[in-house]
Amino acid sequence: ARSAHLQLAAFALGTVGWILCTISMGIVEWRVWHVDNTTIISSGIAWVGIWKVCFISYLHVSPGYKEQFCHKFSGYDSSIPHEIYAAQGLLLIAMFMGLLGVTATVFALRNVYMGVTRKTLITHFFLVGGCFYILAGLCVLIPVSWNFYSVTHNKSIAFPPSYYMPSSPAVQEPGAAIPIGIVAVILLLLSGTFSLSYRFPVTANTITK
Repeated sequence: ARSAHLQLAAFALGTVGWILCTISMGIVEWRVWHVDNTTIISSGIAWVGIWKVCFISYLHVSPGYKEQFCHKFSGYDSSIPHEIYAAQGLLLIAMFMGLLGVTATVFALRNVYMGVTRKTLITHFFLVGGCFYILAGLCVLIPVSWNFYSVTHNKSIAFPPSYYMPSSPAVQEPGAAIPIGIVAVILLLLSGTFSLSYRFPVTANTITK
């Protein structure tokens, strides 16, 4: 068991990275748009996620109250940029691969701490888990980098009229999902590296006469 301290850390880091990947996929704050026209977007801020766009509006509610309006992206919206649809698919793949990595690492650690001496079984599961962690990290890295690039270059989106969104903001900034995704990438790649570094301990056989 003393030979698997790094792999135990890999399990912990991989689990946290997988959770953060899931969180970044679920929250809407990927891009924060600041708009000048506050007729409908009352707060002047809209959040563009990978599944929907949301904003606060005071329309159709009592004075002093606010309501959040969200529009879910449809697969038929050709105006939605490719990086958003790519992020949907890649993060789903990352979540699945991260779960497989956690499962493989748990199985390998179980054998290590239970004293199972089957070298091939343990090393293969650590290898599989490490590969899944790294693939999951890369699947998160691509949409996070792509969307961050779009934010820093103030890319516009031609939303349909029913969204009540301008085609471009006055200014935009990265939302909370992007730093969360970056941390998830770092943790998943670290856990993959730790899992792949496992070496089965070599013990000397002594012959007693």
